[in-house]
Amino acid sequence: MNEHSYTPPLGTGDTADYDRAIRRWTREMRWRRRMIALLGPRLGETVLDIGCGTGSFAVMLKAAAPEVRVVGIDPDAEALAIARAKAEAAGADIDWQRGFARDIGCRSANAVTSSLMFHQVPMAEKRAGLTAMHAALRPGGRLVIADYGRQRGLMRLLFRLTIQRLDGVADTQPNADGVLPDLVRAAGFANVREAGRVHTVTGTISLIAAERSA
Repeated sequence: MNEHSYTPPLGTGDTADYDRAIRRWTREMRWRRRMIALLGPRLGETVLDIGCGTGSFAVMLKAAAPEVRVVGIDPDAEALAIARAKAEAAGADIDWQRGFARDIGCRSANAVTSSLMFHQVPMAEKRAGLTAMHAALRPGGRLVIADYGRQRGLMRLLFRLTIQRLDGVADTQPNADGVLPDLVRAAGFANVREAGRVHTVTGTISLIAAERSA
């Protein structure tokens, strides 16, 4: 992937409309609050928010845990500009960086988070991104993901009518088939678990938590 080949935050939609769409259609605050609860941020930690998009989770995390260093990473320049403006308005000191998940390198982070990113990238990038996240964590570090997971029944239909129309089928179908937990395990993470599900009019968002072994 390169800066011209990735799927933007809202797929074929306008990035400027992303925040409004997520707020309206995904029960956003429910799963974002669950992410913070699963993360359990601690004094002095560094948290990498990969695929941070327009910065909503990074800003929310910084507000909930001001003592935590938050680094937001995303390849989309327009989304990062929105994120910077949002953080400035909130008085949140966040390190914004442009890049892909696979490029984050070894950073000795305490935790890595990602929300609504993995369903938008090809299988090779899902694997590479998770491998890079594992490498970026120090032993005992935590991973928290909120993304579209296995879709069943009505949720599968809603997912097809909304997310797959915006983001296409090729990259999103593996998520709908439930591949993400197995990919997290294959990247070397331990104690991989689905810690919750949030049903929305766009499909089911799964919360996945894991750790890097000590």
